[in-house]
Amino acid sequence: MQVIITGLHLEVTDALRAHIDAKFEKLARHFDNVTDVHVILSVEKLVQKAEATLQLSGAKLFAEDHQEDMYAAIDAMVEKLERQITKHKEKTGSHR
Repeated sequence: MQVIITGLHLEVTDALRAHIDAKFEKLARHFDNVTDVHVILSVEKLVQKAEATLQLSGAKLFAEDHQEDMYAAIDAMVEKLERQITKHKEKTGSHR
């Protein structure tokens, strides 16, 4: 799994990078067909925004979240992606 982190109007620190890597490692345990992740972190005045595009085998998932704290925005975004992954996993499973 390749994680690409981009910062708009923000410097991506090592702590942010480590936090994102830890969160996406947990997602990789749920569904092992994750091939590519692109995370964009941005700041607009007082709003911290985190968005991610997840490339799975057969699907592309997107989630974003706005918070006052960047770490809270990342956590909420990962929770949204986790729900989408479980829904996709159930959908692709056997219906028998």
